Amino acid sequence: MANKRLSQTTTDNWGEIQLPTSITPFEEDAEDWLTTWKTVLARDLIDSRIVSVDAETSVEDACDLLLAESIPCLAVKSLDSRHNPSIPYLGLFDYADVNAFLTLAATRHTLPPEDLPGRSRVNEIIAAAKAGRVPVHLVSNLSEKNPIEILPHNATLVVLLSIFARGTHRTLIQSAEKADEFIGIVSDHRLLSWFDSYARETPAFMKYLSNPIQFLSLPSINLRDTIVSAPSSASVLDAMKMMSEEGVSSVAVVEENNGTLLSAVSVTDIGKIVVPSQSNQILTTPLLQFIAQIKEPDGSTDGVDKYPVYSVFPSSLLSYTVEKLLATNAHRVFVTRESGPASPTGLSVFSGNLSGIVSIVDILSLFARLAKVPDIDPTRMQRHRRASSASSQSSFPDGDTIFRSRSNSRASVTRSPLLGASSPPGIPVLDSVLGSSLDPTNLQRKESRKGTRVKKDSI
Repeated sequence: MANKRLSQTTTDNWGEIQLPTSITPFEEDAEDWLTTWKTVLARDLIDSRIVSVDAETSVEDACDLLLAESIPCLAVKSLDSRHNPSIPYLGLFDYADVNAFLTLAATRHTLPPEDLPGRSRVNEIIAAAKAGRVPVHLVSNLSEKNPIEILPHNATLVVLLSIFARGTHRTLIQSAEKADEFIGIVSDHRLLSWFDSYARETPAFMKYLSNPIQFLSLPSINLRDTIVSAPSSASVLDAMKMMSEEGVSSVAVVEENNGTLLSAVSVTDIGKIVVPSQSNQILTTPLLQFIAQIKEPDGSTDGVDKYPVYSVFPSSLLSYTVEKLLATNAHRVFVTRESGPASPTGLSVFSGNLSGIVSIVDILSLFARLAKVPDIDPTRMQRHRRASSASSQSSFPDGDTIFRSRSNSRASVTRSPLLGASSPPGIPVLDSVLGSSLDPTNLQRKESRKGTRVKKDSI
C-alpha cells in the first residue's frame, strides 16, 4: 500500500451537483457487515507495542524515547501506580503533546507574571521549567488530542470503532490474565487499514466505498473554514502554534500567491525534525524549506513516493480517499475544488482553492453509523479543543499571547514580534526546558541508563 502510486480523474461540475445528505447501502448488506465486524477482536489489530515511563520522567527524556524507539506514543505511569495498581497509567504522551509543549516553551515569555485563572497546568509547567526540569506527567495530553482509552481483552472491532469514530486516535488493550497489564496499542490508522482489506474481500462493501466522497455525509468536505493552512513563507513556529491552537495534527502549506496546495506539516514532523535539531533557529525556518527537509528522506529506503500528495477531489471515491490516507500515513487529506496536472517536481500538486478536509475520524464515523453505533459526532473532540483554546486566550491581556487568534491562522499568518527577529526572544527557553534533548547525540544514550526509566511491554 505504502509504495503504490495513486491516480484519480475528476470532473469540473462541482457547482452544478445538488449534494445529497448521504447514500446508504442495502439494509441486509449492512447487517451482514455488522455480523462479521462483531466477530473481529480489537486485540488482533494491535499495531504498536507499549513503552511506559514513570510520571516523573523528564520531558527531555520522553522526547528522546519517542525518537529512539520509533513509536507513536508513550504510556505515562500513574503517580500512585504502586499504591493503586488497578490504575497503572494516567495518560499518553505523543508528538501532538511534544508540539504543544514546544509551542509553550517558545512563547512562554509572553505570559503575564501573575497566576492565570483556569491555567493551572500551564503555571505548573512554567514553574517546573524555571526549576530546571519538567516531568512528563504535566505534559501528558497537553494537546488534548490523545486521552487514554482502555479496552478489555475480549473487546470487538465494533467497540473499537465506537471509540475512534468519536475522535480518539488510539487505545490500549488489556491482558487476558490481569486487568492492570496490557498487550499493546491499536490506532485508528490500523482500523482504517482493516476496513480497506475487508472491502477487497467483500464486494458489497467495496461498492459502498465506490461512492464519491461528495455524496457522503462527511462533516468538513466543503467547509473552507475548517481548513487550517499557512503560506509557504510562514515559519515552523507559526505552524506549531496553529496546530496547538486549532487542535489539529497537521496544517496545509500553500503557495504564497495563488493558494496552491504544496504539502502538509504534521505534529509528527515537528517531533522528528525540530526536537533533534542542533539549532533553535529551525523554528524560524520557512515552511517551504521545512517541507523540503521532510520530503528529502522519503523514498530513500522504503520506496514510498518522494513527494506524497495530501489532497483529494470532491469526486474522488471513498476507496481512493482511504488509500490516500493509508499511503501517505496521514490523519487527514485536504479537498480541492479543481484538479490540475502534477508538477514534475512533485511539489505543486493541485491548482485551485482548498475547499475542505476528510480525516480518518470522519470516515470511521461513516462505518460506525453503518454499525448503528449511537451518538456519533466526529467533530466533537476538535470543537472541545478549539473551545478550550479560545477560553484560554480570554485569560490573556491584549497584545502578545501564548497563542495567536484563530482569525489569523487560516490561509495566512500575521507575523508577531516573536517571529520578526533573527534570534527570537523566548526561543532560548527551549534550551532551558528541553535541555540537551535538542542535541541528537542524546539518541545514542547508554542502554543502561534507558533501562532505569523504561519498561517495555512486548505484544
